[in-house]
Amino acid sequence: MIEAAADITEDAFLGGQLRLKQKRSGHRAGHDAILLAAATEARTGDRVVDLGAGIGTAGLALARRVPGIRLSLVEIDPELAELARANAAANAIAAETIVLDITADAQTFAANGLSPDSVDLVLMNPPFNDPARHRGSPDQGRQIAHVARQETLQAWVHAARRILRSDGALTLIWRADGIAEVLAALSRGFGSLSILPVHGEAGRPAIRVLVRAVKGGRAPTRLLPGLMLNDQSRVPKKEVKEILEGRAVLPLVEP
Repeated sequence: MIEAAADITEDAFLGGQLRLKQKRSGHRAGHDAILLAAATEARTGDRVVDLGAGIGTAGLALARRVPGIRLSLVEIDPELAELARANAAANAIAAETIVLDITADAQTFAANGLSPDSVDLVLMNPPFNDPARHRGSPDQGRQIAHVARQETLQAWVHAARRILRSDGALTLIWRADGIAEVLAALSRGFGSLSILPVHGEAGRPAIRVLVRAVKGGRAPTRLLPGLMLNDQSRVPKKEVKEILEGRAVLPLVEP
């Protein structure tokens, strides 16, 4: 069941185009999910799966931009999945919500309608904080959403690879200092990588990487010019505001 109203907030995303309910405590949806949606190329009719969807932010933001996608929101936490289901309905977006552990086997995925080679696009924002360098939150929901075990990324990429059709695309966001882990995880079965570094401030190292990979792709890897979220005065840049408000997309698509 969804928690009492006092424990839930309703927040605006995409400049008010999307209104989402989420827990007041624990993991809170933010810029990462919106950037992920803005980096995902989709067409009407595509079957799209948001792995680890939480309250549905990334998948629903993509569906708002590209009407007519066939969207599945996959989430392990039943309470978050219920919020995702309610958010889709409240925003009049057609989406199925599936309560599922991403590390489950192929038979379990198939029993939930996610058979091998059946999906056009996967987007995902896996837990990515290194437990050796980041103190885990005492809030269990926040820790599950944020802290990655050694095998986390490999397991999530494996799940995406299994359900994607040949030439299907995976888009993910990860911490920038873990780019080697991303490349290693994608080295089996994926190619045609496009990589977009995301910088918080001018003159500072990247804090995130957005990566698009194609199942069975053979094109050379593209390293795109970095996205700067804030200018030297720490003011959000105009193009970033347009992306966060749903009026622009990121160049992480096929040329």
